[in-house]
Amino acid sequence: MKKINFKNKFQKFTDQWSPKVIAELNDYQFKLVKIQNDFIWHEHNDTDEVFIVMDGEMFIEFEAETIKLEKGEMIVVPKGTKHRPYANDEASIMLVEPRGIVNTGDKIDELTAPNDQWI
Repeated sequence: MKKINFKNKFQKFTDQWSPKVIAELNDYQFKLVKIQNDFIWHEHNDTDEVFIVMDGEMFIEFEAETIKLEKGEMIVVPKGTKHRPYANDEASIMLVEPRGIVNTGDKIDELTAPNDQWI
């Protein structure tokens, strides 16, 4: 049992769109990721996905609308929902998702990140 300082963890990496695991709870991982610019359209057919904005702001584009999230806000994207996250300026995000989830969901792309990268 150790406390986790988000600011210290975010300072340990600079790459974007590559989630880093900071803790596990049962079969779920808490991941930190820095994002900027566009991601790809994708969906996760087997799990919901949560985005928690720790710093900055981000957008999630859906087929019918775009939702803006600011620091201190979160959204749960239901499984099977096609979406595309993006940020105009760098934003720091926490993800909570089952172990083994591929960040690009149903697509393999140059933005597909390796799993289980711990910091």
